[in-house]
Amino acid sequence: MTHVENELKSQPECWTRAAGEAGRHRDALPERGERVAVVGCGTSYFMAQAVAALREDAGQGETDAFAASEFPSGRSYDRVLALTRSGTTTEVLDLLGKLSGRTRTTAVTADPDTPVVSAADDVVVLGFADERSVVQTRFATTAFTLLRAHLGLHTDAVVADARTALATALPQGLVERAQFTFLGRGWTVGLANEAALKMREASLAWTEAYPAMEYRHGPISVTTDGTATWMLGTAPGGLAEQVRATGASWIEGGLDPLAELVRVQRLAVAVAAARGLDPDRPRHLTRSVILAS
Repeated sequence: MTHVENELKSQPECWTRAAGEAGRHRDALPERGERVAVVGCGTSYFMAQAVAALREDAGQGETDAFAASEFPSGRSYDRVLALTRSGTTTEVLDLLGKLSGRTRTTAVTADPDTPVVSAADDVVVLGFADERSVVQTRFATTAFTLLRAHLGLHTDAVVADARTALATALPQGLVERAQFTFLGRGWTVGLANEAALKMREASLAWTEAYPAMEYRHGPISVTTDGTATWMLGTAPGGLAEQVRATGASWIEGGLDPLAELVRVQRLAVAVAAARGLDPDRPRHLTRSVILAS
């Protein structure tokens, strides 16, 4: 069994622990009413999108998400929250250095022995969710769960749905599809982006992601009977029928969207196996992106 398979299967336990620890990290995490920017790279950027939308929708305060390399230096925030599994990503460390002394920063990481611990004002370490794999699964979703619990939006039902996602079979014929499209609304747009990234990283699949309402504004034109279109969250009215009319397979996510992401992680591993690929050795990727100065 690959590292990524082992790690994705441990997510229910990781989520339960993160939710239980959210209270003791309260002082390090954004307060209600703060103007917050959430930053990251790759998977962490997409989870930042989900966190930002969820926090703002919950009435906790204006919240934006940026790739760390694209942070707008002219904007003012009460706090910048950085998500970084490795704690060594160049763009995140560069940004935290620029913000030092003028904007309060918090980092959520998996490793306490990395430069981000001294680069940020506050640090939350989720060492129990660290990973050996290049392809992120449990750290990203566990960090999200910590922040979801901090917002008071985590429930035991989410963990139960994750167990269901791990225990039930994937839809028949899905692995053989040639194209995969993931759709989201609100906070699940970030999850859709992350789902697509997992498929690209682990299985080199042709994969796209869109806000659900935007899918009809052009992207649906490339949908065929070889496409699987997967909705994370509640679909807009009429969209499922329009997708099915193209001949594509429509997958309605019935679980909590974070648990649906677990199903996509399983799909990425299954497609990799069907194509003779090793998801622990994704092409051209390393566990952390460290750029030469």
